[in-house]
Amino acid sequence: MAAPERAKLTRAGLRFALEAVVIDHLTVSRTAANLGVSWHTANAAILAEGHRALINDPARFDRVTVIGVDEHVWRHTRRGDKYVTVLIDLTPVREKRGPARLLDMVPGRSKQVFSRWLSDRTQAWRDGIEVVAMDGFTGFKTASKEHLPDAVEVMDPFHVVQLAGDALDRTRQRVQQETLGHRGRRGDPLYAIRRALRTGEAFLTVKQQARLDAVFADPRHGDVWRAWRVYQQVVAAYREKLAGLGREAVTGAHRHGETDHAGQVHRAPETRVHARPARGGHPRVFRSPENIERTNRSDQRQARAPPRVRARVPEPHELHRPVAP
Repeated sequence: MAAPERAKLTRAGLRFALEAVVIDHLTVSRTAANLGVSWHTANAAILAEGHRALINDPARFDRVTVIGVDEHVWRHTRRGDKYVTVLIDLTPVREKRGPARLLDMVPGRSKQVFSRWLSDRTQAWRDGIEVVAMDGFTGFKTASKEHLPDAVEVMDPFHVVQLAGDALDRTRQRVQQETLGHRGRRGDPLYAIRRALRTGEAFLTVKQQARLDAVFADPRHGDVWRAWRVYQQVVAAYREKLAGLGREAVTGAHRHGETDHAGQVHRAPETRVHARPARGGHPRVFRSPENIERTNRSDQRQARAPPRVRARVPEPHELHRPVAP
């Protein structure tokens, strides 16, 4: 049959719609326009076909040993549950045989949601799970401990970098209050570099680097400089080809701290980030290094542009000297 019974789209149309959304990343509105049907017709057909092809496939749980769990904003409307809990199979990434694979999407985001999903799996399947990658939400960790006691919980690189970036923002805000006595305003030096601080060193323009040099030359901003260095070291650690070198970079930066121009070692309290690696010699289970940092569109354009010559980042012992233009 060319179409299911009482269906508004043919089987070929259903396949086209599903591939347009999943592979070509088209919106449902654009897909509906290409098919000549309403948005609700296309959306219902895509959801039904995706459910049939993915959810109703019992083989999707075979050979899963590493899973990832995170929340996602699914609905951008006032009505209905906005969040879903997304379950990912990271086994192909660990075994280096392919990309990650979607396992399931469950409405809601809580410990109960993840716990209920794990309880629906067989005991043999749960016993085979070795690693669970998640964010810093304690509910996911508690549910994992209850149903997967032998699995190792790790934090994925995106959330580790996010924690380091949040710590950098808190350090900047604290120094802002200590030096000027108010929140960041237009014209304040620390407020002017708030976006440049969260930009990777490889994406900094000459103008951004000059602003950073000018701010870091002020001894009152030493804590911001140290927090920025830790953040950049965390990002660089996950860009290492070898996981061992990345772990050493993270732990070494936290253990040794930074040395200022007076020869004193400092560790900013707001910048302590603990990334727990997988035990037992597990190969890399994290996402690819190039996707651990979200960059805005201007950064992406800069990455595609020819390389520029950047000003040198001053060392700690040079912070008391004026930075050369």
